[in-house]
Amino acid sequence: MAVPSREARFTTVLIAIGWLLIVLALSMLLPMTADLFDDHPNWWGFLGSSAISLFVGVLLLLSCRREAGPVDVRTAFLLTTLTWVAVTVFASLPFQLGTVGLRPADAIFETVSGLTTTGSTVMSGLEEMPRGILLWRSILQLQGGIGIILVALIMLPFLRVGGMQLFRRESSDRSEKLLPHTGSIVSRLLTVYLGMAVLCVLALRACGFSLFDAVNHSFTGVSTGGFGTRDSSIGAFENPAAEWVLICFMFLGALPFMRYVAVLQGRPDMLWRDTQIRLFATICVCASLGLAFWLVAAHERAPLDALRAATFNTVAVITGTGFASEDYQLWGAPAIAVFLALMIMGGCTGSTTGGIKMFRFEILWTASTLYVQSLILPSRVARPHYGGRPIDNEIIFAVLSFVFFFIGMWGVFTVLLAALGLDLVTAISGAATAIANVGPGLGGIIGPSGNFSPLSDPVKWVLSLAMLMGRLEFFTVIALLHPAFWRR
Repeated sequence: MAVPSREARFTTVLIAIGWLLIVLALSMLLPMTADLFDDHPNWWGFLGSSAISLFVGVLLLLSCRREAGPVDVRTAFLLTTLTWVAVTVFASLPFQLGTVGLRPADAIFETVSGLTTTGSTVMSGLEEMPRGILLWRSILQLQGGIGIILVALIMLPFLRVGGMQLFRRESSDRSEKLLPHTGSIVSRLLTVYLGMAVLCVLALRACGFSLFDAVNHSFTGVSTGGFGTRDSSIGAFENPAAEWVLICFMFLGALPFMRYVAVLQGRPDMLWRDTQIRLFATICVCASLGLAFWLVAAHERAPLDALRAATFNTVAVITGTGFASEDYQLWGAPAIAVFLALMIMGGCTGSTTGGIKMFRFEILWTASTLYVQSLILPSRVARPHYGGRPIDNEIIFAVLSFVFFFIGMWGVFTVLLAALGLDLVTAISGAATAIANVGPGLGGIIGPSGNFSPLSDPVKWVLSLAMLMGRLEFFTVIALLHPAFWRR
């Protein structure tokens, strides 16, 4: 394949950004309509934001005189990072131009948190907010969720980031081009994703939620985002049935979406045959039962109430959704330690979750056990396998590199946050929740019963960067900073 010129690469990126801004502009009309229906003046903010986004999007398309070229590795790195940055900037406009009037640091933070489905928020008094703003936050997470799935299934395997090449389609294993048949993949995933969102709306309506609350929590539950319509999150509704519904959809949102496509194609066995799904389900069950037992034994909670509270908050944290039915920091130090561990684990690859991901833990465990065996039996030759397929050293090295960078960046961001004045607990948990895209942290400020509004602007900028880097799995952003990337 011919190597695209620098001009061709940027043309491809600008065309992609142009189309995304047009889609973004059109999606702003939905919350604008909600505010118009409520006769709230905030609709002007959405109209202005939509007009600006549409104008810039069309301008970018018209300014590109040549067609988009082939997408090689360097183009894919640029495309992945710059599209997220550009969409973030324009998606933040409704928070700044409307009646809410957030400062740039707050608006960017809220937008990055939405698009990366982190769910951390700087907004309080949600019950009095314009309904258009609440809906816009949920739409950001719905759009961010499908964007995350597509990046995980198409871009990251192509870029070989963090061992993701393990999930490249067989039809593209020997190709230097981006995955073929991308359109059919996108259409199938959208069908599954939006279908799940509709089912969640219907289930929440059956539990007594209003249509507005059901739509918002469906969008943010399926996307494992966690934005809500109440300051006290799900706990404000005091609706156990709705909590069980959201447990199911948060869990489903953390599974590989291509497995749902396989189920629709008549291969339901593919769902349970996936080892990362089995590991994820096992961790969820064990953590939920363990925390439920702790609540019964140490806090004298009723067994069924303890099971519901433990299961809801376990699934909310490990999937990175960040919903909270209560302040689980009051459960004691053992529970806090469990939640901190769940925070960095994440769900399955090809889902909307963040964190390290199950498949990387599997590969690390397999490689480690084989290494111990080789120490005991040096003459034995064994090759690690994943999902019944042998994996080579390149994938193991990529996984090790990712985990190293994850822990290293956790440390770097912790030091930065502490240097900016945060206490150690807030700095450690804030860095963890940002790079793992979870939502709430720990401590009195950013814990489940707090939010990020008291933090200084420099801290919010650092956390915004951490959320974006964590969502793009570090290397996608770091590669752009390497001098070799810009050499011809």
